[in-house]
Amino acid sequence: MILHWSPKSPFVRKVMIAAHEKGLVDRIELVRNPVAMTKPNAELMRVNPLSKLPTLELPDGIVLQDSGLICAYLDTLEGPATLFPAGGRALWQASARHALVSGLLDVLILLRNERERPDGARSQPHIDAFEVKKAASLREIASWPPEACGEQIDIVQITTGCLLGYLDFRFADEDWRAAYPTLAEWYETFAARPSAIATVPS
Repeated sequence: MILHWSPKSPFVRKVMIAAHEKGLVDRIELVRNPVAMTKPNAELMRVNPLSKLPTLELPDGIVLQDSGLICAYLDTLEGPATLFPAGGRALWQASARHALVSGLLDVLILLRNERERPDGARSQPHIDAFEVKKAASLREIASWPPEACGEQIDIVQITTGCLLGYLDFRFADEDWRAAYPTLAEWYETFAARPSAIATVPS
C-alpha cells in the first residue's frame, strides 16, 4: 500500500494512528506529497484529482481518498475490527461523532488558511463564522466526552485526539484546555499512547 502523506496533516495523522493501533505500519509505503489550497499538486492528482491528503493506493489499483474511508479499510486488514462498531445504534452514534470531529478539523484548516491570507485579502466575516462553528463544536464534543482510552481505541477517540493535537500545533496561542477541562483530562491519556507519540506533527 502507498500512502501519500504529510507529517503536518491531522487527517494523515488519523490514518497513521489507526495504522499503528492495528499493527499495519510496516505494510504502508509513505510518499510525501505536500499540498496547499491554492497550489494543486500535479503528482498527487495523478491518483487523486482532488489533490488532498491522505490518499491510499491499494495493490489492486483502487485509490482511497478520504481519511475515514482509509481507516475503515485498515480496520479490515488485521484481526477483528476495532475502529468502528459492527452495526446498530453504536455504529451510527460513532459515525455521527466521527463526522462532527472531522468536520471541525475541516473548519480549523479553513480558519487557519483565512487567517494567513495577506492584509486586504482576509475575510473577517469568514473568520468570525469559523470561530462560532469551532466554539459550538468543541462544546458539543466536550459534552460527550469521548470514552476513556483503554487497550484499544476507536475512530472517534483517534479523530478527537488528532483534533486536540491540531489545536496545540496550529492554535498554540489559544488555551483550549482552560475552556474544556474534560477534554484536557481525556487528552492527557490519549497523548501518552505510543501511536500518538509516534505521530506528533512536525
